[in-house]
Amino acid sequence: MYDGWADVTFIGGEIRRPERYLPLSLMIGTFAVIAIYLAANSAYIHILGMEEIAKSKLVAADVAQRLVGRIGVTVVSVTVMISTFGTLNGSLLTGSRIFFAMADEGLFFKRIATVHPRFNSPYVAIWLTAGLGAVFVLMRNFEQLADAFVLAIWPFYAAGTAAVYTLRWKRPDLVRPYRVWAYPITPAIFLAGAMFLLGNALITDFANVWFVFAILLAGIPAFWIWQSIMRSSS
Repeated sequence: MYDGWADVTFIGGEIRRPERYLPLSLMIGTFAVIAIYLAANSAYIHILGMEEIAKSKLVAADVAQRLVGRIGVTVVSVTVMISTFGTLNGSLLTGSRIFFAMADEGLFFKRIATVHPRFNSPYVAIWLTAGLGAVFVLMRNFEQLADAFVLAIWPFYAAGTAAVYTLRWKRPDLVRPYRVWAYPITPAIFLAGAMFLLGNALITDFANVWFVFAILLAGIPAFWIWQSIMRSSS
């Protein structure tokens, strides 16, 4: 799953002229991934056909083997490894900004908002993100982690999109360098899609996904407790 369309926004505060370059990067990145995805799948269908694709567990490797032999499988494996490390690097640098922003605004331990004196990066938040990632990898397999990640992140995508309506209502005079195209239709379409994905997961695979939603909902009392502690200590 391509997540750059959302992750790049986490570093919006560190981008020069974000009103120009954030929308531009989002559109270029998303359309590039769509083009690559369609081109790759067209090649798979042309070389293997639908029946072989349905039976294959590693479609890209099978295509490479068909084209150039066993060395093709090695090339695909190396390419996947490089892509994985690149994705991991991007995810660590962007995801850690959430912990940093929370700590900077008093919603997490203040130490997490520490910035490196030389590199000006939130190194404590980065190490925390890396550590949590290592713990999760030791606890669950890849498919379980992928499913949990997708289910856990989509409620926040939906909430972020719904915030567009809230901000238009509560803060109509707020400066908006970039305005949502075809508002209010496009956010509504996205919200409908997000609700469908989450509802479908709950209905079709409740036995395996309930714990993801339980962890998310546990964040509500955790937030209340944190706020209570902060008020009593101030």
